Amino acid sequence: MKNLRLKSARAARDYSQQQLADLVGVSRQTINAIEKGDYNPTIKLCIAICRALDKTLDELFWE
Repeated sequence: MKNLRLKSARAARDYSQQQLADLVGVSRQTINAIEKGDYNPTIKLCIAICRALDKTLDELFWE
């Protein structure tokens, strides 16, 4: 399932996929795969993304 909440939060901060990837220490392809729903990130990566976007786990990842 696509993660449109992540994509929206990233866009709201005016971050490119590459910028977010650099902030959390992964490749741009990883961020793209998470947004497309092709990759299920670890909890550690989820937390890093939440911190970078100033969001909670509930806001970005949990149904």
